Amino acid sequence: MRKELPEIVRADEWVPLVIRTDYTDDAAWREVVAALERAVEGEREWQSVAHLVEDRRWDGVTGDEAVAAAARDEELSVVFLADGVTMRSPLRPLLALDLGADDEDLDPMYYQELIDSPQPREVRVAPAAVHMVHGNLQLANVDFPEFVEDAAADPDGVVRDE
Repeated sequence: MRKELPEIVRADEWVPLVIRTDYTDDAAWREVVAALERAVEGEREWQSVAHLVEDRRWDGVTGDEAVAAAARDEELSVVFLADGVTMRSPLRPLLALDLGADDEDLDPMYYQELIDSPQPREVRVAPAAVHMVHGNLQLANVDFPEFVEDAAADPDGVVRDE
């Protein structure tokens, strides 16, 4: 049985959405939040570091469940999860999930190749790169598969903002 997740109400589409789905390590979560804060330090005083969802109803939520819940927000192109991997890895990489990779409405007559070989819809992102990934996807400057390629070239398989 799929659990009913709370609705996410964001005030600003230009602020990345980060959902905590693992509650095993509070110190690791504080490190993630601090790294997100450092990423925007000195930018704009009024800018929020991220829209953080810290609600135990999200504990253990899978990527597919998070995508289904976050997709209710039609302006959102990517959601970041602080999951078990995030909490255990010293890099604290968040799981970025592409909300624009929905191929359900594609006509097989024209898009069968894309349907048969779907694009990757997830990639690990260092907290320092979350704003860069989110902003580029919101502006459609970069497609999600390009970030997947960047991560594949990284020795740790993580997108970084360097």
